[in-house]
Amino acid sequence: MDQSKFENLAKEFMEDLKKVSSLDDLESLRVKYLGKKGILAGLFGEFAQISPEIKKDFGRKLNQLKNNIESKLSELHSEFFAGTEIGVSQFEKTLPGKKPQIGHLHPIITQAIREIVEIFKPLGFTQVRHPEVDWDYFAFESLNMPKTHPARDEWETFFVKAPENKEYGKLVVSPHTSSGQVREMLKNQLPIRMLNISRCGRRQIDVNHIPFFFQFEGLAIDKNLSIANLRGVLDYFAQKFFGPGRKTRLRPFHFRFTEPSFEVDVSCGLCQGAGCRFCKEGWVEIGGAGMVHPNVLKAGKVDPKIYNGFAFGWGVERTYMMKAGLKIDDMRYLGENNLKFLSQF
Repeated sequence: MDQSKFENLAKEFMEDLKKVSSLDDLESLRVKYLGKKGILAGLFGEFAQISPEIKKDFGRKLNQLKNNIESKLSELHSEFFAGTEIGVSQFEKTLPGKKPQIGHLHPIITQAIREIVEIFKPLGFTQVRHPEVDWDYFAFESLNMPKTHPARDEWETFFVKAPENKEYGKLVVSPHTSSGQVREMLKNQLPIRMLNISRCGRRQIDVNHIPFFFQFEGLAIDKNLSIANLRGVLDYFAQKFFGPGRKTRLRPFHFRFTEPSFEVDVSCGLCQGAGCRFCKEGWVEIGGAGMVHPNVLKAGKVDPKIYNGFAFGWGVERTYMMKAGLKIDDMRYLGENNLKFLSQF
């Protein structure tokens, strides 16, 4: 086979290539030239009948032709998918499309927080934002916590490596949304109905604790508020969020920033109060509450002889886990980047 025949075959291939208008056409062209019974396969089969003098030149030209055909076919195949000018005009419309992955609202960061805000709106509570990384003063000192309080130990709190402020002390990851109480009072806009929802951090991790979590803080400052007002707000929220069949209870407790203070429990939604690995005895602590301590009012420049108030702080994750029907028995699931789990909510 002389040089002109190789050239004619290359021209014939290019003419066939121009006629390709679909992936099916492209595959037919590939089979015609490169298939097991294709044109090039027949030429390679002639090797046995070619004299040794021209075999080397014949093989070189044949391989060049094969490489050129493979390259052209590959280029056109890419154009059908790459959105080039040729690919757009000859796009194979019968190919099945790929559905884009639809986003999903996070059950805690979006869904639960939105629901909590909507429940408290009719009571006059307004959502505010305060720093997630705050000074030691607002996280502890202004909340009536002495410097020797165990919560101010580095084994309980995440301290940030930063220059210490002469007035406000060290920088910490806010261990609770209560750090926003005094900041809100210092705005000097009384009465107060505050709902502070923010990310917090503590050195704890197990089935019902995670190092970084969300908490919502309610603060009401006005004249003549009482524990009855506090209990009414907590019961209202519990009935709206958990459902009418769930029970709550207040246990006397000690917090430095409230007096009297209470732990707030809700009957476990996993075992309906029977006791399980999450709740142990049928009740789950969802947060603390109490009447604002006079020293905290003073730190916020509020006269405790005229005003008083109540406050409550609950973990969003733990509160959400107690919703009827969810049956989430490990808080750590909510912090994992597992779309298969999160998309269920």
